[in-house]
Amino acid sequence: MIDYYKKKRIYLIYSLILLGFVLLSLRLIYLHVLCAPYLKKFAKKQYLTYIPLEAKRGSIYDRNMKLLAFSLPVDSVFANPKEIENPYATADLLSRILGLDKEKILERLSRDKSFVWIKRHIKGETAKLLEKSLPKGVYLLKENKRYYPQANSGSTVLGLCDIDNNGLEGIELYYDQQLKGRQGYLISNKDAKRRRIFLLDYDYLPPVDGHNLVLTLDSVIQNIAERELEKAVKSTRAKGGSVIVVSPFTGEILAMANYPNFNPNNFEEFDKSCFRNRAITDVFEPGSSFKIITASAALEEGVVGLKEKIFCENGAYNLKTHILHDHQPHGWLTFEEVIGYSSNIGTVKVAQKLGLAKLYPYIYAFGIGEKTGVDLPGEQEGFVRPSNRLSKTSIGAIPIGQEIMVTALQLVMSMCVIANGGYLMQPYIVKEIRDDKDVPIFVNSPKKIRKVISPHTAELMTKVLRGVVEYGTGKKAFVEGYLSAGKTGTGQKVENGVYSHHKFFSSFVGFTPLENPRLVIGVFLDEPHPYYGGVVCAPVFKNIASDTLKYLDSLSIDLKFVENSLDEGRNYEVKRSF
Repeated sequence: MIDYYKKKRIYLIYSLILLGFVLLSLRLIYLHVLCAPYLKKFAKKQYLTYIPLEAKRGSIYDRNMKLLAFSLPVDSVFANPKEIENPYATADLLSRILGLDKEKILERLSRDKSFVWIKRHIKGETAKLLEKSLPKGVYLLKENKRYYPQANSGSTVLGLCDIDNNGLEGIELYYDQQLKGRQGYLISNKDAKRRRIFLLDYDYLPPVDGHNLVLTLDSVIQNIAERELEKAVKSTRAKGGSVIVVSPFTGEILAMANYPNFNPNNFEEFDKSCFRNRAITDVFEPGSSFKIITASAALEEGVVGLKEKIFCENGAYNLKTHILHDHQPHGWLTFEEVIGYSSNIGTVKVAQKLGLAKLYPYIYAFGIGEKTGVDLPGEQEGFVRPSNRLSKTSIGAIPIGQEIMVTALQLVMSMCVIANGGYLMQPYIVKEIRDDKDVPIFVNSPKKIRKVISPHTAELMTKVLRGVVEYGTGKKAFVEGYLSAGKTGTGQKVENGVYSHHKFFSSFVGFTPLENPRLVIGVFLDEPHPYYGGVVCAPVFKNIASDTLKYLDSLSIDLKFVENSLDEGRNYEVKRSF
């Protein structure tokens, strides 16, 4: 009997021991198989530290290699809360040196993390002061801060970056991937006191610096445009405005100014509305500036001649749906004078002979209703009323720039068609992309989108638009010493579903010199006082054209060469090509 109970106890003990081994085995399998990835990661966190290595963001230059944006190393302060022995004393010290709220610093030092930012991009003198009394667990780290030496100049085109050097607006955003490079890292071993063991680095990926951009912008022309635009906006009490300067044969943007603008070095102090690039984001009814398209179509289709006389109804024309008026009454005018004096009635009468069915292909051919393809973010395509949704009033509206919406850049590129002999060009802002060794890895080149009109029609339109400046609505655009051509525009803004008689969008778009068009300049003002484009915008064109041509002439070289006007145009003898 006793042996029976003895055996039973022995079996029980053996069973318990076996069960223990089974449970232990299961635990080992659980830890080594199921939990292995987690435990491995946890162990690495204990003896490894990850240090990000920031790539240097590429610089941005103008066409003459003048620096527009660059990055410089600055100090930032971070802490490892697990290493800090006295958070209260540390927070007090950092608060006094860095000028931060003590409670906010204390909150960060209380987090269960190995890395927290205290303050980024501190001044050099502050970094030196902190370095002398750096508490345990607090460190300085070199980061790159973006600087814009030209301050406000070109700001709405260049854009801006956030504190992590990510592009937020403008070129900085559009070319962010090319500029930012690739971040590297260092994974280093650390000892029991969390100190880095320099001889036992675990893994290292060096950062790759970003590429540099060379723009088509010329800082001198940009400054001229911005100076004259700011004067115009302030003197006319306009809500804002834009100026665009383009090389008509290449599509290169030499200047793109907007007002109001901002200083990207301290952009936090400006309203976000100052960040937008009005030249490509704002759409408006162009008014009489659009007549260049109507006139080009009529001449190309042969429905009218320059000297053909048109009766302009002495300022009032009954279109059955409404009475169309001219800003100044006219009787008989030649077609050349119709555009020169900007007669709505004369233009509509020609459009009636042409027909909207023939006008519409030219509207699209000139690039209206589609994005220009410029390498900038936020571009709008404007609005062209679908041909199957035309109203009874459309024939009296669209030919004179109503019932249609454009951007400033679209209108400028339309004028380039006339200036270069008939081609719609794609505008661009980046001339080259270079690596960190200054070797070009991409070189932009002029792109013809399509042929719009013949060289002969372009010649006729040049003669028509020269009249605008010499005797018509654009006389204030006359540039001393140079022949110029252009078109004024005064578009009524829509308010509560009807055209306002008090709010206008005014413009002047022209090119100069006629014998060798080097510049197409568009000037646009939003709600100026007075409001006629020929009064407020044409003088801005004159001042910008005059100063820019003097500047370009001062850079002339002795060697002259002949540039062919896009295959089929006139041959121009030029001193300096853009």
